[in-house]
Amino acid sequence: MDFEKIRTYSISDRLSKVHLEAFASPHEKGGTFAHFLQNLPRFLAARDLVEVADRIVLARKKGSPVILGMGAHALKVGLSPVIIDLLQQGIITAVAMNGACIVHDFELAYAGSTSEDVDAAILDGSFGMARETGKLLNQAIREGVSGGLGLGASVGRFIEESGLPNRQISLLAACFRLGIPATVHVAIGTDIIHMHPEAHGASIGEGSLRDFRALTDVVAGLDSGVYINLGSAVVLPEVFLKVVTLARNLGNAVGNLTTVNMDFVQHYRPGVNVLKRPTLGGGKAFALTGHHEIMFPLLVAAVVEALNG
Repeated sequence: MDFEKIRTYSISDRLSKVHLEAFASPHEKGGTFAHFLQNLPRFLAARDLVEVADRIVLARKKGSPVILGMGAHALKVGLSPVIIDLLQQGIITAVAMNGACIVHDFELAYAGSTSEDVDAAILDGSFGMARETGKLLNQAIREGVSGGLGLGASVGRFIEESGLPNRQISLLAACFRLGIPATVHVAIGTDIIHMHPEAHGASIGEGSLRDFRALTDVVAGLDSGVYINLGSAVVLPEVFLKVVTLARNLGNAVGNLTTVNMDFVQHYRPGVNVLKRPTLGGGKAFALTGHHEIMFPLLVAAVVEALNG
């Protein structure tokens, strides 16, 4: 090998992916959050965070929906006030939940506390046996479904109209008050209220099916909109893929989507059913990885700044 014959080129002629103008700037004491955002590096997740915020704002200015699909952990780390504020501002236009969400949403509204110590309760069989949670939620579901409601509206109405002491912190009550679709998608046996004698399978199943169809109706108008999957690794990604399919099957143009998955780690189903498959025909997908209690308020603050910028 004659290494003197190696071919080289000028760095000025090379395509480079990293440029100084995209570097971060140090934060200064007393600086605004807008300055914090401007000082972020324009690489990877920092760049994506700002772009997702801009896409949410653009969708709402165009009248396209922004749907939040969520698991219960978001409630257990104290994000209810942030999400309710988004509902009140008209930024989030619909909420889809897994079954655990109604448990924690109700308990926060009823008792101001939730999330029992499973390790301490599993050995003696007391896990999930809070009397009020099992009795009142199953009662709310049975009464609401018998009156033609889905699960989300049934529980939201019950929390709001029963005057629970902390109902101002309830997402479902807020959606009921504001007339915003709130759908709940359950797998029988996954939630503690299914263990109680008051559980009525026909009501749970019928209510969840109604909510599935209601979410399909919402997603039918999602063209150029945004779907955020916040912490649901299995149920909501599966549901989202089906409602997108149904909406398109029925002749609705559900394209140019922005889909976002926010979780501690990136799982298979959200990656495929939220990010990849729904955007195959156009749009853009984003994976923002990190703790909900940090990442979601950060994204929301970026949205607020973009709205007022």
